[in-house]
Amino acid sequence: MKFNFELVKYALLNVKKRKMRSSLTILSILIGVTAIYALVSFGVGLQNYVNVIGEQAGVDKLFLQSRGIGVPGTDANFFISKDDVDFVDKINGVQEITGLYVKTLEIKKDRQLKFVFGSGIDPKKWEFIEESFTVGVKSGRALKEGDLDKIVLGHNYEVADKIFKNPIVLGEKVEVNGKKFEVVGFFEEIGNPQDDTNIYLTYDTFEGMFPESRDRFGWAMIKASRGTEPSALADRINERLRKHKGQEKGKEDFFVQTFEDALQTFTNVITVLNAILALIALISVIVAGVNTTNTMYTAVLERTKEIGIMKAVGARNSSIMFIYVIESGFVGMIGGAAGVFLGFLISSAGGAIAAASGFSFLKPAFPIWLTLGCIMFAFCVGAASGTMPAIRASKLRPVDALRYE
Repeated sequence: MKFNFELVKYALLNVKKRKMRSSLTILSILIGVTAIYALVSFGVGLQNYVNVIGEQAGVDKLFLQSRGIGVPGTDANFFISKDDVDFVDKINGVQEITGLYVKTLEIKKDRQLKFVFGSGIDPKKWEFIEESFTVGVKSGRALKEGDLDKIVLGHNYEVADKIFKNPIVLGEKVEVNGKKFEVVGFFEEIGNPQDDTNIYLTYDTFEGMFPESRDRFGWAMIKASRGTEPSALADRINERLRKHKGQEKGKEDFFVQTFEDALQTFTNVITVLNAILALIALISVIVAGVNTTNTMYTAVLERTKEIGIMKAVGARNSSIMFIYVIESGFVGMIGGAAGVFLGFLISSAGGAIAAASGFSFLKPAFPIWLTLGCIMFAFCVGAASGTMPAIRASKLRPVDALRYE
């Protein structure tokens, strides 16, 4: 059947003529598409964030961590020793390695007390740490050797009502674990509250606070030499360090993970979560499809005589079927377009709320393929839902249709 603009125009006029019924059908499709668009936009935004982190940090990084429960370094029974770090540093393919202390610290300002994570770092490895964390010091300076009474803080300390009612400023002295420290720098925003509330101290300062943790790192960051495959290096480190520590294979008290593997794990979690949420949203679309089918069956019954007249004057079965499929598809497309618009508003508002709460990495993305895909998907759902009623309409005999009351 050739495309007939008059048939399309006739189908659209029927949608307009039955505004209430069409509006209810559009609403049911709108709800499903809104949910899908909003959920997928956040999923795409998270994937973009992961990709940017991977590009900025590079895939030549690896993590060396102890096997334990909770945040690395917070349990005194699980740690990476200085001997482990020194040994790994000598393995072929390791360009650089640095251990990081991790503990929960107590910071006080204006009689407000907060508990946050603190990291003890080697000031000689500052550039490597910035490269690995994909952020740098945005104001003030980095820590230097000999900075026993100085600290660098995460981004959120500069913002009012994020951690303290009044923001901390450069040069201000705050109390950490009962001792006064001068704030000499602030990190750029990373995008999650844990990192953006971190406190950074030198090795010497950290070891002075926690002498029992001396040479017991929470974890270590490794950089592979140019031309070295990170995954192969991870296997080499695991094998060499296991033998060095005299441990059986499969019973190591540590593990080595590439930065790429860590990102892939995060990506897989996001993918599974989005798939589950999208399936839940699809239920609304299925319900909308059933509603559309019901609407079109009703339309066929109401217009039975009209169909009989059209057939009596020579309308083909294919033309009748085309009218009803286009009509239901157009209803679906309107619902899809409205759903995309509403989903955009909800996602944008959600992203703004997340950013204000310190989760700026939860930023939705709106690629053109997602917008057009949702609208076309809604059109196809509508058209498919109207197929059975359209077939029924096309098979009506003119004599029976004209007699229908």
